[in-house]
Amino acid sequence: MDPSQVKIPPMKDLTIDNITENVIRINSLCPDPRTKYLFERLVTHIHDFARETRLSTEEWMTAIDFLTAVGQKCDDLRQEFILLSDTLGLSLLVDSIDHPKPAGVTEGTVLGPFHTHDAQTVEFGTSIHKDPDGETLLTVCTVKDTAGKPIAGAQVDIWEGDSKGFYDVQYADRSGPDGRCVMHTDNEGLFWFKAIVPVPYPIPHDGPVGKMLKMLHRHPYRPAHMHFMIGKEGYDKLITALYARGDPYETSDAVFGVKETLVIDFGSATAEMAQKYGVKEGCKTCTYDFTLITEAEANALREEKAMKAMAAQGKKMKLYQGLPVPDVD
Repeated sequence: MDPSQVKIPPMKDLTIDNITENVIRINSLCPDPRTKYLFERLVTHIHDFARETRLSTEEWMTAIDFLTAVGQKCDDLRQEFILLSDTLGLSLLVDSIDHPKPAGVTEGTVLGPFHTHDAQTVEFGTSIHKDPDGETLLTVCTVKDTAGKPIAGAQVDIWEGDSKGFYDVQYADRSGPDGRCVMHTDNEGLFWFKAIVPVPYPIPHDGPVGKMLKMLHRHPYRPAHMHFMIGKEGYDKLITALYARGDPYETSDAVFGVKETLVIDFGSATAEMAQKYGVKEGCKTCTYDFTLITEAEANALREEKAMKAMAAQGKKMKLYQGLPVPDVD
């Protein structure tokens, strides 16, 4: 940027005490108020962290090397940065802020690092696993709005690990999707399929995130669960999962994804269900009614909660494209 064409705030005699205000001052040239506010707070918190902890050059370089290694571990089928965000609790925090839920609406949780975009659209009743060792789990669910009205034509993306605790993308010889599918709800908001009973498993811990967990004396395990991502135009997208009650890691999930409303008990197929859905009597069942809110409802609730949070912090703010920025007018 040519200083003769743009008025750039002067910077000189930078010290521990004034470096933050100088960085914020030059970043204030950004014309977008939300981006400018995000960087103002980011710089403030990072600088305060360094001052508060008296961060050493060696520690700073260790962090740089760690983040570099996280990036190098990422590829088309593995997202180590999402894993890092998950294990620090940031993923769940961001989802909870960006997708607020009123009482009675299905809560969201972490996306996780194993979602892909190559799952096939299948018919009701499909067995989504090729795993010969998996125990069949009949899954019958509905998607409705807050008034209890069925949502027809909602796209439901489903994925889970196999009986060994691995997702298809973790196998080197993966030739295509397995343990995952896409369905669309019928006029009653219904969808159903045959999965396998999920098992607890460790998140990938052969990379930098695994080393971090070991250093922190944390285990890498997730409780048994199945992922769902549900969306339809006009509704707030839901990213969630259902967790098996009584799992040994139910209260110590490595990625902080468990919420009480998402913990369920597996049932047992009655003779009537067995005949209707083509499974053996006594087969384990997973039933759940998902409830979505509209985008308008979610936007209004998000804005309301944002302004309350800003007021609690004593900040004078306004909304810009639905997100808070300083009110400097």
